[in-house]
This record gives sequence, structure tokens and C-alpha cells, in this order.
Amino acid sequence: MGRTPGYQQAEVIAAARNLFWKKGFDAVSVAEVERATGLSRSSVYHAFGSMRGLFDAAVQEYLDTIVRPRLRPLRTHEVADDALERHVRDLAAWIEHLDDATDPTGCLLVGTAATSLGDDAAIREVVAAYHAELSTAVTAGVRARFPDADEVAVASRARIVTGSLIAAMTLARVNRTEALRLLDATAATVGPNAPDLA
Repeated sequence: MGRTPGYQQAEVIAAARNLFWKKGFDAVSVAEVERATGLSRSSVYHAFGSMRGLFDAAVQEYLDTIVRPRLRPLRTHEVADDALERHVRDLAAWIEHLDDATDPTGCLLVGTAATSLGDDAAIREVVAAYHAELSTAVTAGVRARFPDADEVAVASRARIVTGSLIAAMTLARVNRTEALRLLDATAATVGPNAPDLA
């Protein structure tokens, strides 16, 4: 029997989010959602309309509770000159301490792009918006680290760092060691010993 209507929707969405994050949308069954959330199939469909509706709620929850809090130091009015390096190193520390048995790895949105939902216009729009948000935050971090660099050089370094972050989150699923090496190299490009941008 499913939970009564008094269930905590935030807890349900977070549990579903971790399922989708670990396995991908295509590989998650309704039965797994029932086990993870304690809701019956009818309750899931009543609350979210469909598995896709639950997934959409999980994506929004992922952005609001996982992605945006990590980007906050890069989105302030005055970004610290070491904020981007700290962001990269904090991401590496998180990846390094993941528990393979229980913790999802990589990025929910990057992983989703590789599923059947990658062809869905709404999902592509969400992934593109996420990339733009990440890129804007990284650009602010590069600009703060290299205040005398011209905008072309800042944009170029930001593009490289953004791509490296996405690559590392992808690698984290299959080769954590290489993901950490990539993040270490990336942090060095925006650290205190990095040469000034040309």
C-alpha cells in the first residue's frame, strides 16, 4: 500500500532523482520508483502525471539543490579571485569521496543527454540552459582570476574549463581516477601559479 497523501513530496522527488541519476531515465522502472519512494504506482501518477513528470520534477530539484548551490560563489556580485579554483577542487573532493554502492556519480543532465530523452526538445532546452548557466558562472570565475585579461582570452579559458568540468563529470561514472586527474589539471589552469592569459 502506498503512503497517505501526507507524504513529503521533496523526499519523494529526491529519492527519484537519485534513481534517475544513478541509472538513467530509460533504466528506471515504476517498481523501482515505488520501492525507493514508498509510493504506489497510482500515487506516483496522481502526483506527477507520469514517470516523465516525476523526472522533470527531479531535474528541477537537482538544479535547485545540487547545481546552483555549488555555483553560488561564482554568481555573486563580486566573485573572489580563487572562487573558480575552489569550485573545481570542491567538485574533485566530492567525486573522490563518493560511495560507489549508493551515491550517484557524474551529472544527471549530462547522463540524460545520452538516453532516449536526449532527442526530446524540452530536455535539450534544459541541458542547453544548464550549460549556459555553468558557462556564465565559469566565465565570471575566470574574469575574477584574470582581471587584466581581455574578453577573448577570458571566453577562451572559460570554454576550456567548462568543457573540462563536463568531461570530468562524465568520466566520473567510468574512471574516477582520470576524472580527478582532469580536475586537478583544470584547477591548475586557474590557480595562483597559472600564467596570465595572453
